[in-house]
Amino acid sequence: MKSWSHPPVPSLPGNGPTPRVFDTATGTVQEACSKTHASLYVCGITPYDATHIGHAATYLAFDTLVRLWLDAGKDVRYVQNVTDVDDPLLERAAATGVDWRELAESQVQLFRSDMELLQVIPPQYYVGVTEVIDEVAEAVAILLERGTAYRIETPDALVTGNEDIYFDIAAASRLTPWQLGDESNLDRATMLALSAERGGDPERPGKRDPLDPLLWRAERAGEPAWETPLGRGRPGWHIECTVIALDHHDASITVNGGGSDLVFPHHEFSAAHATALTGAPLAEIYAHTGMVSYEGEKMSKSLGNLVFVSRLVADGVDPRAIRIALLAEHYRSDWEWTSGHLDAAQQRLAAWSGWAAGAAQAPSDPLLAELRDALVDDIDSPRAVQLVDARVASGVPATQLAVDAIESLLGVRLAA
Repeated sequence: MKSWSHPPVPSLPGNGPTPRVFDTATGTVQEACSKTHASLYVCGITPYDATHIGHAATYLAFDTLVRLWLDAGKDVRYVQNVTDVDDPLLERAAATGVDWRELAESQVQLFRSDMELLQVIPPQYYVGVTEVIDEVAEAVAILLERGTAYRIETPDALVTGNEDIYFDIAAASRLTPWQLGDESNLDRATMLALSAERGGDPERPGKRDPLDPLLWRAERAGEPAWETPLGRGRPGWHIECTVIALDHHDASITVNGGGSDLVFPHHEFSAAHATALTGAPLAEIYAHTGMVSYEGEKMSKSLGNLVFVSRLVADGVDPRAIRIALLAEHYRSDWEWTSGHLDAAQQRLAAWSGWAAGAAQAPSDPLLAELRDALVDDIDSPRAVQLVDARVASGVPATQLAVDAIESLLGVRLAA
């Protein structure tokens, strides 16, 4: 699956420090890669209702991390998936009378367009779940063989004897280094509640543990399915990301990222599946972005309170202002989108652009070091935005180096 075009990223003198980011698993801020290579896996969209501000905030945060790695001289490998077959997508397609494939493709294309408008650096590997069906089936077969997965009676399967397959948490905790809670640090009661809320099925009869996650769904009437040695069916949610991540990274990922709503069950069990398959952790750091709300509620598809990037742009909003508005909030914070965010960002963009218009060549500029220092400290983009504000307000003229630093590190192009 193709991604989108790469935005210009000006080269800056020297190298910045290696960025530090907050690791959910340990609850500490850690250096994200002390090696020459950095790897990133970010969970992509389920392609419907793309791209809302909550999506944009997440992908912009990890875009900033990629920019910091590149500035530090790292060789970066970035992988992102698309969950282009899943229950919510199928439900939306059925409700709207659109073929699920057509809905997925149209929403992926909209997402690509929005990422280009926001100047987000694309992943080198942009992979749809429908592209790795055989690989997922092979991984599930390995888990069955190793005793960390089991079949469960499935009366509503289209073919009699075809069964759903689940991951065995208890067996994995005995046979592998992984233990439940390693990534999320949540208690069992919270896990049960979140499992029911976020796509799990803790009440299903026959499971060995209510938290055991689905690895493979046997074909049901009217649902898409693929022929595999496991029988006709399709992947479960967590195993798809595990397989895509492992297929495109040589070792444990430097950072596994996504929204904080993925901490459990998705990232917990993606990590569990990876360890059960390889014996090693999926990632060194698990980084998560905060939730964005709107009109007093968490911005979500189910509530229908979504603010879309494409609609803002269609209404005449400069995409650079949207980017500045998102950078003004810390990536790990939960916050509420208001019209005030956009008003302030548009004022900033006008002031920054006016200042940059008179940029002169200079061999150095203190703003470069200041931006690097702010951003490598757990991607402190609000502080970086304030540093640009202060420089613009100071009356000190712009230099081309300062303008290039803003574009390279913050992704905001001020040049004509």
